[in-house]
Amino acid sequence: MSEPTRRRGRPRSAKDSSGTVQVLDRALDMLDLLAAHPGLTLSEVAERIDQPPSTVHRLLHSLAARGMVESDPATQAWNIGPATFRLGSAFMRRSGIVERARPILRALMEHTGETANLGILNGDAVLFVSQAETHETIRAFFPPGTRSPLHASGIGKALLAFGRAEILQAYLDGHGLTRFTDKTLTTPDALAEDMSRIRARGFSFDDEERTRGMRCIAAPVFDLTGEAIAGVSVSGPAHRIGHEHVKTLGAVVAAAAAELSHAMGG
Repeated sequence: MSEPTRRRGRPRSAKDSSGTVQVLDRALDMLDLLAAHPGLTLSEVAERIDQPPSTVHRLLHSLAARGMVESDPATQAWNIGPATFRLGSAFMRRSGIVERARPILRALMEHTGETANLGILNGDAVLFVSQAETHETIRAFFPPGTRSPLHASGIGKALLAFGRAEILQAYLDGHGLTRFTDKTLTTPDALAEDMSRIRARGFSFDDEERTRGMRCIAAPVFDLTGEAIAGVSVSGPAHRIGHEHVKTLGAVVAAAAAELSHAMGG
């Protein structure tokens, strides 16, 4: 009797129908989870990502061997490891925008008294990559690595308004405009009208559209080709960023964004 023919290639179980590697997806899910919720135990990680503890144990220890995660022997809690910082730093070095933005963000924070932020387009969201925190006790806080929806953030709306038309259209076609507060722009017409206002005045205004009690004013940063590659913003509580201050703050933020655009060759 002849030997059965052995099929070449990886087992089908290693991939799902979309062609992604399941074990890699699970490991990346863990990294995302621990980045957002540090200090979880193995059983908590398993529960959050809906995987057996034995699977989670193997993946965590594989990631730990690479320095991607680490555990506290005393509490058995897991956290992001130093290797993730090295990867993130490599991403930051790619354009040099974070280094160039740092003194500009610091000056913007000192001038306005509010937290200054730098964000870039990351798929269908804004990725915050740098920040200069205000000294005020009550403040907005978007640590580097935080993502925010484009239609409900100052930088996101600035990037949509000044970016390529196909980016805005793809966002409208591919996403429901999720409501976060009663002020969120949840229809394409409302967002399109806001885009026109943003282009006319040169900056965007997030009027408590993502978080009640918080406002944000942002302006785009352009590269040497004239493409909007990032956004600069100031954010803070609504009682300090009143409607009467929006025009003045908008001019200051737009000037900071223009300074960074110049530094980037824009």
